[in-house]
Amino acid sequence: MQVHALYRHPIKSHGREAIETVRLTVGRTMPWDRVWAVTHEATKFDAAQPEWASCQNFMIGSRTPGLAGIWATLNEDERRVTLTHQDLEPLTFAPDTKAGVARFIAWVSPLCPLERSTPKDIVSVPDCGMTDSPYPSISIMTTASHAAVADGLGQPITKERWRGNIWLDDVAAWAEFGWIGRQMQIGTAILRIREPIKRCMVTNTNPITGLRDTETLNVLNSVFGHQDFGVYAEVIQSGDLSLGDKAQVI
Repeated sequence: MQVHALYRHPIKSHGREAIETVRLTVGRTMPWDRVWAVTHEATKFDAAQPEWASCQNFMIGSRTPGLAGIWATLNEDERRVTLTHQDLEPLTFAPDTKAGVARFIAWVSPLCPLERSTPKDIVSVPDCGMTDSPYPSISIMTTASHAAVADGLGQPITKERWRGNIWLDDVAAWAEFGWIGRQMQIGTAILRIREPIKRCMVTNTNPITGLRDTETLNVLNSVFGHQDFGVYAEVIQSGDLSLGDKAQVI
């Protein structure tokens, strides 16, 4: 196996960014992955004592499909994010500032139906990515499983709809479910595979257009007998990995 692609998602559910190399650290998420999250009117989050909260407290693509069409570029040094969407002009802003949040809300609002949750603020937790799991997870997916789903759908689909961190190729479809409970070395990092990732409606959404254009969940259930795609892992030994690096179960 080898690393086919690497992605981070600086703002939860608001864009993905392809990267070429990364250093993973024990007990942490993918660096700069889900650093920020967007609250709505029903969010339960204490800014004075910030801590991890479940995805239902934030704006997410399963409830607001248009968000899936956002792409992101992060300037790490300046903590500034550039967001793009085919229907909007690019936006560069600082999520940590009130002015930046105001500009972001004005930019993203056209993608958010008024009858659904609407964005209110951007929050973060020090040294904690807002992943969908309560532990600092990194998602691992395989190109073969992606191809199997596309075959089941009878049409090509882009892999970005799965919102994965690490993509591996040269491995059989669904082999990742056999890794659960085991350790995997990728580059010089070692991760423990924790559990499969149960999928939601956002996987039915095109990451280019932001429109629901497939029956991905139906195919997972009817063709493959489950609603899972990819696995969650946690870093147990820090290390570096890059595109093309080898991966092996150990």
